[in-house]
Amino acid sequence: MSNKEEEHQVEHSFAPEVEGLSNEHREYLIARHGTCELDPVPAMSSLDPLNWSTSKKVVNLALVAFHAMMATFTASSIQSAFVNIAADLNVSIQRTSYLTSLVIAVLGGAPLFWRPVSQAYGRRPVFLVSLICSLVCNVGCGLCHSYGTMGLCRALTAFFISPAASIGSGVVSEMFFKKHRARCMGVWTTMVTLGVPVAPFIFGFVADRVGYRWIYWTLAITNGVQLILYFFLGSETRYVESTVGREAPRSYVGGLLHFRRIDPTPLRLYDFIQPLLLGRYACIMIPAAVYAMVFLWASVMITIEIPQLFPEMFGFNSQQVGYQFAGVIIGTLLGEQIGGLLSDKWMWAARKRRGGHVDPEPEYRLWISYIGHGLTVCGVVVFLVQMGAIGTTWNITPIIGAAIAAAGNQVVTTVMITYAVDCYRSEAAGVGVFIILVRQTWGFIGPFWFPQLIEEVGLKDAAAVASGLLIAVSILPTMLLQWKGQSWRS
Repeated sequence: MSNKEEEHQVEHSFAPEVEGLSNEHREYLIARHGTCELDPVPAMSSLDPLNWSTSKKVVNLALVAFHAMMATFTASSIQSAFVNIAADLNVSIQRTSYLTSLVIAVLGGAPLFWRPVSQAYGRRPVFLVSLICSLVCNVGCGLCHSYGTMGLCRALTAFFISPAASIGSGVVSEMFFKKHRARCMGVWTTMVTLGVPVAPFIFGFVADRVGYRWIYWTLAITNGVQLILYFFLGSETRYVESTVGREAPRSYVGGLLHFRRIDPTPLRLYDFIQPLLLGRYACIMIPAAVYAMVFLWASVMITIEIPQLFPEMFGFNSQQVGYQFAGVIIGTLLGEQIGGLLSDKWMWAARKRRGGHVDPEPEYRLWISYIGHGLTVCGVVVFLVQMGAIGTTWNITPIIGAAIAAAGNQVVTTVMITYAVDCYRSEAAGVGVFIILVRQTWGFIGPFWFPQLIEEVGLKDAAAVASGLLIAVSILPTMLLQWKGQSWRS
């Protein structure tokens, strides 16, 4: 028997027992999936995304993940061009960095609006509106010639591009079964994380060769391509079984133009603030705080300080600054192999040891996060200490530290978000909104005090501050969550 066949048989035997299904429902699931023992159990309908073909799921995951990447990609797109923008708008580099901080803040708050709207009217219409308006706002950024109007257009762009970066967790849980959740959640989280370093890596070249305004034209063109792909290939993942008139349109064209309200429940003010209330649950609040602190140091601090420190210390131009983000990109991709793939295998192996019929508690997944915590602390310390010791002659050691920190950040990202969703799957979209809100709030605050911290205590002592905060707000709370998480959920 091949390994693939053996794994399929094991996974089949490991599935939880399903009770209360009609014979017709069981036969439908067996015909569609080869088993009726699935978690969660799909509806008896081809419109339920859990019943889609693998290829259709992959296409929709790719669209949503890339859209999510474009949110952070847009935020960090101008980082390599701080010097160019400062000179053009006649402002300081520090003030120019606030054009990025502003977008970070809006990306955190805007999903509070988009989540209930997407619950009521569907994910696909929201994503299409998101891309149309983002395209228009990016064109506006390209035409701006004052700091204030560029800030306004950047804020509007952030508001409209934000949905997939937060409700993507809900989209993943709507399409994929539990046994594949970390791997697929990892695709989404990886793309969100990659947007931060990939944008300045690419646009450093653009700003240096053809001018920084082509950053905005490129973003607008990308939004247009996304819009076309979404319109023709994107499908609705929001499924409400009890909705009346859920029949699919008869024609392909009819399906593309078939927009309607999916959830008839009236929208209330409470729906827009409900994700904030998830903070009362320790199994959501602690992962959010842990992830936010790791993201603050391993992603925001490094990607904000590189474009501010490297031109000053080494006289780098935009293109040379962009090259420095290669380390963060490589580290993120390597980290996801641990956070996503290994995380699922870790949980699968634990289930096998228990006889194949009992899932390990979600807290068991947190063991993987300690790898990420260790890498984060190590990488941030290497980056800051080496930047303090490097003098005026560039070498690669700080970038190696950035790569190590990025790997740790990605491990913690995937594990913490997957853990929170596993604990409260019915609130998957809300969990994503809340965690992104906490993360972006910390990310917004960081750029205002990072320069002052480094100026006051120096780069080497800043490494000690970072280590202390990471241990106190990330590692120790993770240990507490692993110890008490199950009882808190009960």
